Amino acid sequence: MTVGNASLNAARRSRDLDWLDTTGKVDVLVIGGGVTGTGVALDAAARGLSVALVEKHDLAFGTSRWSSKLVHGGLRYLASGHVGIAYESAVERGILMKTTAPHLVHPVPQLAPWLPQAKASQAALVRGAFLGGDLLRTFARTSDDYLPHSRRVSSAEVLRYAPTLRPEGLRGGFLTWDGQLYDDARLVLAIARTAAQYGARVLTRVAATQVTGQGAVLVDQLTGHSLNVDATVVINAAGIWAGQLTDGIKLRPSRGSHLVFPQSAFGGLSAVLTVPVPGEMRRVVMAIPAPDGRVYVGLTDEDAPGPVSDVPRATDVEIDFLLDTINRAVQTPLTRADLLGTYAGLRPLLDTGHGNKTADISRRHAVITGPDGLVTIVGGKLTTYRRMAQDALDTALAQSTLTTTRPCLTHRIPLVGAADRVRLAAVAAPTRFVQRYGVEAPVVVAGGSLDPIAAGLKTTYAELLFAVRHEGALDEDDVLDRRTRIGLSAADRELALPAVREAFAAVGRVS
Repeated sequence: MTVGNASLNAARRSRDLDWLDTTGKVDVLVIGGGVTGTGVALDAAARGLSVALVEKHDLAFGTSRWSSKLVHGGLRYLASGHVGIAYESAVERGILMKTTAPHLVHPVPQLAPWLPQAKASQAALVRGAFLGGDLLRTFARTSDDYLPHSRRVSSAEVLRYAPTLRPEGLRGGFLTWDGQLYDDARLVLAIARTAAQYGARVLTRVAATQVTGQGAVLVDQLTGHSLNVDATVVINAAGIWAGQLTDGIKLRPSRGSHLVFPQSAFGGLSAVLTVPVPGEMRRVVMAIPAPDGRVYVGLTDEDAPGPVSDVPRATDVEIDFLLDTINRAVQTPLTRADLLGTYAGLRPLLDTGHGNKTADISRRHAVITGPDGLVTIVGGKLTTYRRMAQDALDTALAQSTLTTTRPCLTHRIPLVGAADRVRLAAVAAPTRFVQRYGVEAPVVVAGGSLDPIAAGLKTTYAELLFAVRHEGALDEDDVLDRRTRIGLSAADRELALPAVREAFAAVGRVS
């Protein structure tokens, strides 16, 4: 059981802010509380450096919570000839599944049905990509115990995985395995809490202004108090907002949108279903089974010029595109009336001036050092966050006066709650809690009622209390939108709001 020094809450935030205000200096200042920023904070703290991470909003407020929740092995990049990125993805997927987050990342079958309208060349391309994925797994040393090899499957087996498919003309399909996150925001939270356990000061609702390679002015968004902080190393991991903190970096945001359906609309989908986009050889739309009886359908890849929105929205054109594509394969057409909600995220792609479409822009991350020493990390993808963080910190340390004898250790540091599969299977708590909290599940269970907080919801009062006491939730949105993801459905949000307010009141009464 972890908790202890890994707890994030309002009281710890206040203490850490006071410490930072008093000392006025840290070895490493990280700006941005997404998956990459928290990864940098953990890496630096594990090397014995003093670290402060500041985030203007909440952990996983930006792109890191809007993914497909898949830990990809890089098939898309392999198919387009980017072998290096594909291999790196496969290696990092293995580290997540076996070491850093086995409780949050699990194997998921991925199904590519051979639909009546598909050409033999398309089927051959899919089979080739899946075989390439098998080879990547072998080189990445991910055993069949974690991710079985791909194979051809019959029409009957296809329909067992995806009962909603139209059976007429179905010619079987192909099955492979990939990694799936229980939730992307929970991964970010686990990284941040692990960084805190190693001594990092993790401060949400704190904006960074006047940022240079030697420090920044920090502004507490709750009180308006500002403080000057010097740092030997400053790393800009603000994602889609990175260009607002430094000159000379031009991003080309790409919007990826998803639709949220109830599992009932898919008749019990138990694999990631892929449906080819008409007229495109390498692009698919996926229906992804998700926790709490949901299915996510996505995703798009659209240019998103103009001002960066704090909370991007799926457009009507994207919603229609996703519905039209998935309806090519299912028996009963899905409509907007079936939707629980939608979500969209912006990819922080570096604009290199190449590629007419955002889909053509490389997903390889870039580490850029400004004239004043400010190090900025952009690009990349969720699966490779750990390597991105390592590269950013290594670059910053190489040009600084800091000395540390410790190399990067994050490839062998389990995140809070993590354990091997044998230990996880023995945790004395309901499966739902083990999948969300790992070996911390008994602490959550012991902290409050396990009854659902409202009819039709699976979230319990115990989870709300744990979010406020130990997971850094400072307001209702933090709980609804990032600790539980209830907020993906507007109707569910309204049902849950009274219980969330009561949880904050209850914690306040005993603080």
